Amino acid sequence: MIEEHLLRRGIADERVIAAMRRVPRHLFVEEALQDRAYGDHPLPIGEGQTISQPFIVAQMTSLLALSGGEKVLEVGTGSGYQTAVLAALARRVCSVERLPGLAARARALIEGLGITNVWIRVGNGALGWPDEAPFDRILIAAGAPEVPAPLFQQLAEGGRIVLPVGDRTNQTLTLVENVAGTMKTTTWGNCTFVKLVGKYAWDG
Repeated sequence: MIEEHLLRRGIADERVIAAMRRVPRHLFVEEALQDRAYGDHPLPIGEGQTISQPFIVAQMTSLLALSGGEKVLEVGTGSGYQTAVLAALARRVCSVERLPGLAARARALIEGLGITNVWIRVGNGALGWPDEAPFDRILIAAGAPEVPAPLFQQLAEGGRIVLPVGDRTNQTLTLVENVAGTMKTTTWGNCTFVKLVGKYAWDG
């Protein structure tokens, strides 16, 4: 997976590569799909959700530019795989998942791996986690029509948000930086994610 799907496609952040070598991706998918866990494609994880393909995980994580001391908000815990990768690279990870079943399974997996710097809660991720704000970095693992206002408000100055922005089926991977309270936006190509649901997102 690392050589074929990440290094050959230009992922150059050595810390990200090392983290993805360490996190056992197959544990985060159903047993029947474990033989496909290291292919470069998304896989279903139940309740209409997916685990992102390894390249997208690596690209989004690389765009966060983590150095190790950051507090990160993740919106959309899903399987917990991206959460575990972030935990290997940041000081603290706060992750919000709207589906209780997925949150419980991800929490059990992460605790089972001995990861101790992750906190998971059930809720509308588009509202963020106000009690833990500000965040140095925010990763949104679901497609949104725009950057949810509460999330930018919870981003520290100089911080970064990485998210897919677009319609319900096709998005553009987007990096948003907080520069003196204003958004600086850079795009990084097309992608397709499940939609972010709730207030400040779709169907809200």
